[in-house]
Amino acid sequence: MGSTPANEPPLPENRPNAVYYPTHVEGMQVSGMAKQGDLTCALTYSFPHRFWLVTGQEKKKVEIQSDDSVYMMPVVWNRNTTIVPPDMNPQITITQNGEQVTQLSPWPMLSQPMSLHFGDNVQLPGDGTYQAKVRVGSPSTNRTGALAEVDNKPTTFSFEFEFSQEKLNEVIYEDIPSEKEGTKGAISPMDVEMGPTKQVPKKESLPGIIRGAPTSGDATFIVTTLDDASRFGGTDSETYLVVSPRTPYNRYMLPLMSLSGRLERDGTSIFDGILQATIDPELDYHYGAIVSDVQSSDELTITVDAPPQIARHEGYEMAFIEMPEMTLTV
Repeated sequence: MGSTPANEPPLPENRPNAVYYPTHVEGMQVSGMAKQGDLTCALTYSFPHRFWLVTGQEKKKVEIQSDDSVYMMPVVWNRNTTIVPPDMNPQITITQNGEQVTQLSPWPMLSQPMSLHFGDNVQLPGDGTYQAKVRVGSPSTNRTGALAEVDNKPTTFSFEFEFSQEKLNEVIYEDIPSEKEGTKGAISPMDVEMGPTKQVPKKESLPGIIRGAPTSGDATFIVTTLDDASRFGGTDSETYLVVSPRTPYNRYMLPLMSLSGRLERDGTSIFDGILQATIDPELDYHYGAIVSDVQSSDELTITVDAPPQIARHEGYEMAFIEMPEMTLTV
């Protein structure tokens, strides 16, 4: 077991400005699963966690409070694509015997074993049976392909779950060896049977013509182009320029960032504008723009106007903050 979960180990000294092995790894319990329309929601929990909120390039550490009972995570995904949209913004209301215990809006969060999820520490009055309602609103990110046809109205999922400190203590908690913690690398994704897709497509699995894979802030930005932009709001004679950022090691999406691009040909600007966050069944979460065309000698500059505005668990809080612009010849 190692350290006590409620008293997490000290953070590694000299952490790199990159993804690194954390001090420990924890499992989780699934309280229940519910379906509504095309969506599935799993309500899960683990030990209370420390984590970091990100605003602009500023980080704020959230410490575990003495009355925190669990770290609660609703995970919502589209069953047809198994994609976890990072814009569902769930709200949780927990009651017991008809009385409200707490209400919270968990943060979009990135964790090495748990990947993208929404989570926050929750205070419960003690062991017992609780009811939880998880409400998700209408999405804010552009959807294309089959996802554009999904009915994205607000949805509520209902759960009843038992909480006990004894059951919580059965959750896996393992220390990472001291010689490994704080070094570059990442814990492998947790294997959740019948769960959603945790990773964006591999480079070789992305459609279109792969143009490059520059890096910035320890993230990799795969650039690909599709000759037909019609399903993205363009025409079949226009090109869809795709930038697909992902974490190293685990290939998780990096949502909620602001990206812009500049495409130049022989010193003349072909495109200069925003790369719009979009969710597509084939491309998953990415940033894209419609351009007239792309030729092999064009120069593309990608600018990170704001790094991912997503909270991070230990191991991710040092990466994806300072992200210099990238230039490549496509």
